[in-house]
Amino acid sequence: MLKVTARAHTNIALIKYWGKADQQLILPANSSVSLTLDRFYADTTVGFTDQPGPDRFVLDGRLQDAAATHRVHAFLDLVRQQAHIHGAARVSSTNHVPNAAGLASSSSAFAALALAASRAAGLSLDPTALSRLARRGSGSATRSIFGGTVIWHRGTDDASSFAEPVTTAPNLDLRMVAILIDAQQKDVSSRNGMARTVATSPYFPVFTATAERDSQAMVAALAAGDLEQIGELTERSALMMHGATLAAQPPFTYFAPATLAAWAVVRAVRAGGLPAYVTMDAGPNVKVLTDATHVDAVVAGLRAQLDNELVVCAPGPAARILTTTEE
Repeated sequence: MLKVTARAHTNIALIKYWGKADQQLILPANSSVSLTLDRFYADTTVGFTDQPGPDRFVLDGRLQDAAATHRVHAFLDLVRQQAHIHGAARVSSTNHVPNAAGLASSSSAFAALALAASRAAGLSLDPTALSRLARRGSGSATRSIFGGTVIWHRGTDDASSFAEPVTTAPNLDLRMVAILIDAQQKDVSSRNGMARTVATSPYFPVFTATAERDSQAMVAALAAGDLEQIGELTERSALMMHGATLAAQPPFTYFAPATLAAWAVVRAVRAGGLPAYVTMDAGPNVKVLTDATHVDAVVAGLRAQLDNELVVCAPGPAARILTTTEE
């Protein structure tokens, strides 16, 4: 049995993806732009046996039950179909980021699974094809195939919805500071929250139309190295996404009291003259976008008013193979 271990890093969307146009193919309702982070990642090992049977999935040292394995099994079926194999898979994954807490754990998890499983099955996919495959496991995973800044094109079908790197200005060296507020699993999953927002929020069409335009504006701002424009677009996208959840029926939010307190501190730091811009995903943890020149001062400003753990992240690398062994 060929066993392949891959590593993929999480990404945080600067222009948000929050809603599907096609549930089966996981086609997004709008394009999005993200930053892959160096500090959060998943390592996943996959091997396929010669015999059909149930897949075995171990996460962080614990064997997962059938319910927890269902999503992984469905994804592995896609790999088996492409590779024309039928053997059961043995999957072991270690997640170096809290699960389901709004820190993009699924993006790294399914990107690592896509790379490890495809190679273990004998496939040699180019980056575009690999990003399309990863998308079928988790939409945001399509962006974690690549390092640095990435755009996920909305597309209209399986072939046209993929991610690719975005060029950034040579003088632009982004940093993202994660303010860890709560690492517990969130009450409303991203999938359920997206579906409710799409189905019931009157703000959703405005959010997607704005996000599509802002994705192109973000690509231009990254190429120009315009940190102020990048930050303003980032913060607006997060606010619009969470505004759409508040208008859903029934309404819901990922904000906690400590989230709002941290957001206020970031705005105070910015009012003091430092480039610091907030973004949030489906969880209470706050991320602060800045650059390498100012990150130490931003962190000092945050530490002066917050007791939360802070994790400073630089742009992370593309998904990659760590080991390949034959057993």
